[in-house]
Amino acid sequence: MVLKQGLKAPDGPPSDVERIKDDSQYLRGTLEAAMQDNLSAGINDDDNRLMKFHGSYLQDDRDLRNERQKQKLEPAYGFMLRVRAPGGVVSSEQWRVLEELADQYANGALKLTTRQSFQMHGILKWNMKKTIQEVNSILLNTLAACGDVNRNVMCNPNPYQSEIHAEVYEYAKALSDHLLPRTRAYHEIWLDEEKVAGTPEVDEIEPIYGKHYLPRKFKIGIAVPPSNDIDVFSQDLGFIAIVNEGILQGFNIAIGGGMGFTHGDKATYPQVAKVIGFCTPDKITEVAEKIITIQLDYGNRSVRKNARFKYTIDRLGLEVVKNELENRLGWSLEEARAYHFDHNGDRYGWVKGIDGNWHFTLFVQNGRVIDYPNYKLKTGLQEIAKIHTGDFRLTANQNLVIANVSTEKKEQINELVEKYGLTNSEFYTALRRSSMACVALPTCGLAMAESERYLPVLIDKIEEIIDENGLRDEEITIRMTGCPNGCARPALGEIAFIGKAPGKYNMYLGAAFDGSRLNKMYRENIGEEEILSEMRVLLSRYAKEREEKEHFGDFVIRAGIIKAATDGTNFHE
Repeated sequence: MVLKQGLKAPDGPPSDVERIKDDSQYLRGTLEAAMQDNLSAGINDDDNRLMKFHGSYLQDDRDLRNERQKQKLEPAYGFMLRVRAPGGVVSSEQWRVLEELADQYANGALKLTTRQSFQMHGILKWNMKKTIQEVNSILLNTLAACGDVNRNVMCNPNPYQSEIHAEVYEYAKALSDHLLPRTRAYHEIWLDEEKVAGTPEVDEIEPIYGKHYLPRKFKIGIAVPPSNDIDVFSQDLGFIAIVNEGILQGFNIAIGGGMGFTHGDKATYPQVAKVIGFCTPDKITEVAEKIITIQLDYGNRSVRKNARFKYTIDRLGLEVVKNELENRLGWSLEEARAYHFDHNGDRYGWVKGIDGNWHFTLFVQNGRVIDYPNYKLKTGLQEIAKIHTGDFRLTANQNLVIANVSTEKKEQINELVEKYGLTNSEFYTALRRSSMACVALPTCGLAMAESERYLPVLIDKIEEIIDENGLRDEEITIRMTGCPNGCARPALGEIAFIGKAPGKYNMYLGAAFDGSRLNKMYRENIGEEEILSEMRVLLSRYAKEREEKEHFGDFVIRAGIIKAATDGTNFHE
């Protein structure tokens, strides 16, 4: 494509990842040979970069790292595998098979992600091909679940609650299919498809992405007001459904969100997407493709930490990007339509849809499906899956909807919910239900501190302060990550803790309850004692000084405790 005069990508040599993609023969590299090499449980870094495009990457158990070094053994390698499911929808049969694969090949836990996907951890190299083949045998796949491409397309997790949700879910699936990579490398390496003769040399093999794919990952989500459960403003490209008298009119288009940043680097920051206009439903795929081509052409391919679409927009200017989009479309966006969000969390328990079926939203602490000593979550869900004839739907908050339950089946499923304690009050407190954490240690190589393993412990202690101040039923979004990459969308937490070092976190306050405003750093590099001390003061003031129906994130700004982050560009100020 001939780029417009005055619009260009940043100068600088391509990053090493660009070289890897260029040399990969459309994501093939030497992956096939590497996965057949039994001398090591690992693979080299170049192949590991390519593995992301296939939905996986190599990790090692950091709990065992030092001991294995002492024994002069290689790290305890295992692969994380991510299963892509647009809108987070799977059948009961698919759920059962994924559970079985987690037991057979992974560490026994099925992880529900913040992008409505499934993750399995600890898969050994020699079991990867069998696992991926079995995933594909149930009509799911792992292609493009990671890598410099469009990721899993998110949408409201309960599409059968109304005809609108069902309609929106179909658009999410269509977007996901349209934006998948077209290379046959995935099918050749994992599914034993016959290889294409010779080396592909033409870009037609990737009609959208071309040979070098995107500069970084790209995320799309569709929200249905008044629920912002998918955190639409955290997406590179967000669509906000506009409904009038029960009819889907189209979508407001929001661009430039993203959660990740780097500690100490003010050139990096989280950002919220900005609404630039409206399109009718039939235009949604065209709009998405053209926006992606803008990022293909103008994104930063030299410095990866500045390569997300948010930085492209902030560098070029929002209006410039909007004008470029309309130029590529050949038509103008309409003015954005009015909408309103009132929350970004999930609503738990039984809900009856207008189709007559029932839907049960279940809290899953940090998305990890395991059995606890007094809470048999995994076993209970296995038993439910045996009789459930509807769907399982993953929420963007790592929770689960047992969806499309007939009136006849509702009583049976409810009996199993009660039998296995799936609504155990210990796990259903308001603060815990509004919490979210990334995986972090021991498997994530980027983690600087604990997250998933620690947040429940910290919440136990914060809830003592909550109870002292009569706030037991108050919903406050609280998020924790082991590093600033943003996997649990911490910059949109009313309270957030981002790992800085072992046992140390930066504490952030002031995001909006509906997910429309970022938080700001309140305290740097503090441990548990300081966290609890700060929480004691803050929650006491909130209990005494809040206005009627005032959310915590709004209170700390009104009370002058923290300044509002009006944009990602002033996140560090």
